[in-house]
Amino acid sequence: MISLYNTYIYEPLYNGLILLIDYLPFLDAGIIIIIFTIIVRIIIFPLSKKAARTQVVMKALEPELNALKERHKDDKQGQAVAIMGFYKKNGINPFSSIFLLIIQLPIIFALYKIFYSTGLSAVNGEILYSFVAMPAQINTAFLGLFDVTQKSVVLAVIAAASQFLQIHFSMPKPPAKTGKGGFQEDFARSMHMQMKYVFPIFILFIGYHAAGALAIYWTTSNIFMIAQEIYVRRELAKEMALKEKKV
Repeated sequence: MISLYNTYIYEPLYNGLILLIDYLPFLDAGIIIIIFTIIVRIIIFPLSKKAARTQVVMKALEPELNALKERHKDDKQGQAVAIMGFYKKNGINPFSSIFLLIIQLPIIFALYKIFYSTGLSAVNGEILYSFVAMPAQINTAFLGLFDVTQKSVVLAVIAAASQFLQIHFSMPKPPAKTGKGGFQEDFARSMHMQMKYVFPIFILFIGYHAAGALAIYWTTSNIFMIAQEIYVRRELAKEMALKEKKV
């Protein structure tokens, strides 16, 4: 399994990065990482777009869904049937975004592996393809300020800030307190708080203890995901406007 993962995911991505360095030797490694991350994100965009679209639609329909749950709160079986009917009526597959995320995870983990300790300072020639040349020299000074092979508190803080903004922009607001203090309400609020504040701190910790290359990759990915969400929201808004005109 690990051999297949290395052969079909990790090694192609690693060779793609080195190939980009070969073709753009005048750019520093930090800029190369940004370009490479954007290219990979564009390649998997059709999958990530579908997942983002499902999440945006579900967020928009959340008030209706919560009202439906409240109406059937005393009948769990009836509530489950009503929820599935609601999803079917609105053309939503609640599991599609999870499935699409699982498909993307191997690629994301491979990129993480490439940039965590970063092999840019010592390229692994053993896994390079025959058409990929060993770079004569790699400029690892990002913008002439940060060595991407070394840890950087500045880059780590930027990565954590971008993670906070990405979560703030994409996650729905926590449910308002009703005074009942039910388990679901408390759990939802707790998860929201952890994702919004604890996860960026975790990224700060990882980003600082890893090479600066990882922080650059993480920041670029977060910015791309924010742009993706804006695009999906605008696309859905146009579709809704067209539907209203037809009606």
